[in-house]
Amino acid sequence: MNAPHDYKAFAEHLADLARPIARRYFRSDLKVIDKPDATPVTLADMEIEARLREEIAARFPDHGILGEEEDPKNIDAEFVWVIDPIDGTKAFTVGKPQFGTLVGLCRGGEPIVGVIDQAITDERWVGAKGEGAWFNGAPMRRDTSGRSLASRHIKPLAETIVLATSPSIFSDKASAAYDQLQRACKGFYWGGDCYNFAMVAQDNAGLVFEAGLKTVDFIALVNPIIEAGGYVCDFDGKPLTMQSDGTIIAAANQRLAEEVLAVIQS
Repeated sequence: MNAPHDYKAFAEHLADLARPIARRYFRSDLKVIDKPDATPVTLADMEIEARLREEIAARFPDHGILGEEEDPKNIDAEFVWVIDPIDGTKAFTVGKPQFGTLVGLCRGGEPIVGVIDQAITDERWVGAKGEGAWFNGAPMRRDTSGRSLASRHIKPLAETIVLATSPSIFSDKASAAYDQLQRACKGFYWGGDCYNFAMVAQDNAGLVFEAGLKTVDFIALVNPIIEAGGYVCDFDGKPLTMQSDGTIIAAANQRLAEEVLAVIQS
């Protein structure tokens, strides 16, 4: 097994395992624990990650695992699974279905498979490098020959509402980029976490702009967007890998991403 399609089904199987756990805890009397970095974690996060790690270890014992809640395992391996059991824990704890389980696979540090799964709304976005992207099993923005179709999001940056988690994520280098983009776009909409990226993949939103993300936050997002015809890079215009700095531009098309880069690098 070496090609992305060899692992796509297993990645979706992991998302299937996470769904009933997320549903069981959603809108329950759930205890929230604050981690040392002040971010929240719940029993749902911990149970999902433990279950997925168990499944990966049983099926692919030589693969590495990088997760949100437990220590990394064998992350120098050729293949590394990258898991965020509940991306958007704050939304999860207040009963908002704007969270997701993220399952990604990297080969040599580069994302080759990604799954964004929303257990409550029964929505799933999947991408496999060079092979396509799917929403609930149906191809996204692909014609019969497999070529990406032109995005219907053809608005210029000045007419685009940018999605981002919170203004507090923009500091240091990201602060200047945010200030420049804020002046150039139509406005910002705050909140959404991984659900924002799913909306770009599905071509309902044009642009997500983020900073300060961890590797587990973004690896699974790359292929659903790129394989659906979108464009993903960091603030320097480089493709995202496990070594990326956590700055992200996710756009419905390359032209919009290049417009953003021109603004923030001016």
